Amino acid sequence: MRMIRFLGLLFVALLAWHSGEAAQSRGSVTKRATVSLVSDTDAVAPGVAYRLGLRFQIAPGWHIYSQNPGDAGLPPELEWVLPLGTGVGKIMWPAPARQPEGPLMTYGYTGAPMLMVGATGPGPVRLHASWLICSNICVPEEADFSLDLPQGTAAPSAEAALFDAADTALPRTSPFTASIAPGGYLTLSGAGLLPDSVREAWFVPDQPDRVVPTGRQTLSLGAGSLTLAMRTGPEFHADRGLNGVLTLVDAGGQQTALAIEAVPGAAAPPATSLWTAIGAALLGGLILNLMPCVFPILAMKAMAIARLSAEARPVARAHAAGYTLGVLGSFAAIGGAVIALRAFGHQIGWGFQFQSPGFVAVTCWVLFAVGLNLSGVFEIGGGVAGLGQNLTLRRGFIGSFASGALAVLVATPCTAPFMSVALAAALTAPAAETMALFLALGLGLAAPTVLLTLLPGVARVLPRPGRWMDVFKQAMAFPMYAACVWLLWVVSLQAGADGVLAAGAGLLLTGFAAWVWRFGRRTGPGLALAAVLGMVVPVIAMSRAPAVAESTASAFSTERLSALRAEGRPVFVNLTAAWCVTCLVNERIALSPDVVQQAFAAKGVVTLTGDWTRRNPAISDFLASRGRDGVPLYLFYPAGGGPAVELPQILTPGVVLAAVNG
Repeated sequence: MRMIRFLGLLFVALLAWHSGEAAQSRGSVTKRATVSLVSDTDAVAPGVAYRLGLRFQIAPGWHIYSQNPGDAGLPPELEWVLPLGTGVGKIMWPAPARQPEGPLMTYGYTGAPMLMVGATGPGPVRLHASWLICSNICVPEEADFSLDLPQGTAAPSAEAALFDAADTALPRTSPFTASIAPGGYLTLSGAGLLPDSVREAWFVPDQPDRVVPTGRQTLSLGAGSLTLAMRTGPEFHADRGLNGVLTLVDAGGQQTALAIEAVPGAAAPPATSLWTAIGAALLGGLILNLMPCVFPILAMKAMAIARLSAEARPVARAHAAGYTLGVLGSFAAIGGAVIALRAFGHQIGWGFQFQSPGFVAVTCWVLFAVGLNLSGVFEIGGGVAGLGQNLTLRRGFIGSFASGALAVLVATPCTAPFMSVALAAALTAPAAETMALFLALGLGLAAPTVLLTLLPGVARVLPRPGRWMDVFKQAMAFPMYAACVWLLWVVSLQAGADGVLAAGAGLLLTGFAAWVWRFGRRTGPGLALAAVLGMVVPVIAMSRAPAVAESTASAFSTERLSALRAEGRPVFVNLTAAWCVTCLVNERIALSPDVVQQAFAAKGVVTLTGDWTRRNPAISDFLASRGRDGVPLYLFYPAGGGPAVELPQILTPGVVLAAVNG
């Protein structure tokens, strides 16, 4: 009797075990992941669809890839072996996450993703799956799975809840109309798309090589529309449409993934054309001559114009050509750096080099050396003055070329009106267009000097050469020294007292090099070179200096902005940098006056200041979300909600008061 009871219990246990196996296969277990095949039903009813899922439980630090793996990786592959009358559908891919891997960008999953398929018909179901799982290394894995799903009354399995959870990871069907236009402009249209409804967005196409994974995706919003400007890949064809997943991040940080099926756009995208951007770049470069940060440039230009009265026409033209090539060469170097950094996935903006205290200090030392030269402490090339007209021309050309390069160096902290349009296009356009826009900026900056050189009447109205030119030359050294004082202040904000000490050591070495230069051809240049090489030490010291902690009382953050907006408070956002002289002038002239501060207090306006003096990815992302690539940026959010009012880059108290008072 005991034996019969034992056999009965054993039969029940085996039956229960077999029932559990019907909804979940035996897993493939490694130290990297546990993978199993699951079903949302224990039995299959004729004509009733059900779902199968390959469930991953991935160890921390590891990931697998999506159907579009991005710059590297391989997607999982599923090979089904099914009985006659049983079929499965396409994989329902979860919304992928962006996974930076060094200079590359990949798309995939961590945690517990599940690849689901719809199915009909009974088992047995056999699956051979292979996948690539990566951390610091990548390991290819594969396994065979089987499920015996008998025909019968359909009932939810114990694993059915896993499918409910997996459904939440799938991208939602987009409620908006989507179109894709040549150049990589993805546009969504429909109710609910408000200018402040989306803080960030990124698109992952279903297939690789449609969009460059590391390329910047610039968001612009209007009433009822959203446009994402993307860098296109070799397999991009706007006339074939584009499918993928668009992830939207709202002001509160909530993410929503939408399945997008973009049709070819019939009209040109609502974005700046290349020729419009080039025109804006030329105009912006021209106006850059009048910006407050270029007073050292004005000193150099004044010297150049003064020389016109003393030089023959061919020599004057050589000066103009040298200056222009110096400007264009420097802008080309900046454009090349932008293209290279962008290729490695870095998000940068205008004036990015001034976010490094080491670069700011080196700029200070260069301007100090120029000032010492103007003051007569040392001369370069003075000994060849009498070697003939050709050498004179050559020396003038090289000096003018250096002046043009230095003009660009000290102009980059400024953003002139119309430059934002050109820069937004330059930092997202293909490499050739990016370079064209930077060269257009250079042509605009160099244009006034070239025109003054070419106009025949300029030399006649200038005073005759004389001793006054030496006095004028020495006087022009003081704008250089003033710029050095400003740059030292910038270093103090970036790297603190230790940074100022290192920058001061560099100034000492600069002065020593200028002094010993006059000690003869053998001793002087050698000692000067040793002093210049010694500047490497303070540069390294500044690169290792910790960033100066900023006050958090009114510091900008998207979380703080969202919280204030949720409370209905009016908010003024000021994105600035210590090296941006335009920003500093605006703060002094337009934001600090009592009448403006009293208006802020009367309206209860909260000011949030974002300091971009040193690299800040959060501020970079916010600037990009507004279609901007540099500071200043001024936004006023009215009380009770409503879209932000973007103020111009050149402020006056009246402009600010008009925005605040509505």
